[in-house]
Amino acid sequence: MIYNKTTDLIGNTPILRIAVPHKKSALFLKIEKNNPGGSMKDRMARNMVIAGLKSGKIKPKSTIIESSSGNTGIGLALAAIEFDLHFIAVVDHHAAPDKIAIMKALGAEIRYVTGNYQEDEVAVVERQRLASELASQLPNTTFMNQSDNVANSGGYAALVCELIEQIGRIDAYIGCVGTGGSMTGVSQGLKSHNPQTITVAVEPEGSIIFGYPGKPYYQSGTGTPEGDEVGLVLDYSCIDHNTQVSDIQAFETARYIASQYGLLIGGSTGGIVYKALEYINNDTIHGNIVVIVADGGEKYLNTVFNEQWLSSRNLTSPDISHQLNHWLTNTVSLEKAS
Repeated sequence: MIYNKTTDLIGNTPILRIAVPHKKSALFLKIEKNNPGGSMKDRMARNMVIAGLKSGKIKPKSTIIESSSGNTGIGLALAAIEFDLHFIAVVDHHAAPDKIAIMKALGAEIRYVTGNYQEDEVAVVERQRLASELASQLPNTTFMNQSDNVANSGGYAALVCELIEQIGRIDAYIGCVGTGGSMTGVSQGLKSHNPQTITVAVEPEGSIIFGYPGKPYYQSGTGTPEGDEVGLVLDYSCIDHNTQVSDIQAFETARYIASQYGLLIGGSTGGIVYKALEYINNDTIHGNIVVIVADGGEKYLNTVFNEQWLSSRNLTSPDISHQLNHWLTNTVSLEKAS
């Protein structure tokens, strides 16, 4: 296929199958990092812009602004190029430097929040406050507010259609939950096709979405930190199970998938892969299990895939790779042989 603009490359991403032999199940990894902005957020970011332009909320040649840990910001930067808009991204110290560099390269204006925050503390509340304030102060500026924007979850309709066309029967979907847009959009879509599909939402340990106590965490672009409010786009009714994953489990799994399968995935995706395997081996789910590779490990080479960075923060444990080996016995050799 030959396309006319970069955003035409969004979607139609491939799937990698990983067998779980002892349970007669398989993980289907939807490689959303193959989108032009490197994440699944390209879909929803463009959808929010289109919806805003159609409704008149966004004016031609105006400015859009959003609080982002990076992936949504990259998606909005791409959409801003397509629709001739100016984009301001409000970020904090928790955003991966590579994501900020990509946004800058795509022409985004970067605004940093100020304040004294721990390294593993996400400043979402201050990001949201600053983005809203700037939108009210700057002329002809629209705050996208992805957490409460219904076009967020609506941006994943095409992804659901792709999954059904590529896989057929989907027995369970395991997803990250942050703003709730992708978890809601994908879960609702899959359940409308097959009400028996089991959905599992995964948040970092320290996130408060499902009522667990809050604490700092390093996983980027997922969860809701203490002090922030859960986004209005999250539909709890479409979620069958919820669970938490530790930074160590998430990061060690991402590293395991890279070394054993040659696929670089982000830390949050490592977390849902770990929990998917745990649920399969606990016999909570079985059959065709979908996990979305929300973004790639290429954006985390200096953190998740950096031994010194991990060790200095006590974020390593050989027990995780041993557990993964136990769950995936013979899988690596079989997949490589095939």
